[in-house]
Amino acid sequence: MKKAKKIISNVITGVLFVNLILMAFLVISSKASGGEPQAFGYQLKSVLSGSMEPTFQTGSIIAVKPVDAEQAKKLKKDDVITYVTSDEILVTHRIIGVTESGDQVMYETKGDNNQTADMESVLSDNIRAVYSGFTIPFVGYFIDFAQSKEGSAILLIGPGVLLLAYAAFSIYQGLRELEPKAKKEEETTEKTA
Repeated sequence: MKKAKKIISNVITGVLFVNLILMAFLVISSKASGGEPQAFGYQLKSVLSGSMEPTFQTGSIIAVKPVDAEQAKKLKKDDVITYVTSDEILVTHRIIGVTESGDQVMYETKGDNNQTADMESVLSDNIRAVYSGFTIPFVGYFIDFAQSKEGSAILLIGPGVLLLAYAAFSIYQGLRELEPKAKKEEETTEKTA
């Protein structure tokens, strides 16, 4: 029974510690990159609208690979790209047409769930990334929360407080187990004396 409690205790401690490290990474990464967290050369973007459903659902996160200007000129029809609009908004839509004019490449884009193509064509210089095919549903809501001031505070402080509380509980449990042993040893020494 004691061995099972110790294993469970170690698992809980490990989970809380890993959670603390992941939350710290998520919050620090998103702050350092100026918005979206990054991992292994990919940016994690939150899906905030349903324009690309069913490819990815609202509230999902997607991994996109940043591209430079030369890579952006080599994209093709059906690639899913993240680009900056004239309003300085990031949008992720599918390329449905490519137009080349000398050194310039323009892309016609459309959200999979939209009935019509986007109003403005996308200049290759405005493309920031290409969708990698990696999606996790509903985690985007969590990342948006993590990027807020309140979310950052809760996600950095919360797991640490839980870890400290669990450590205090473990110490208390350990002391409770030592108490009967100390009494038993005391009684044994009194009987022999």
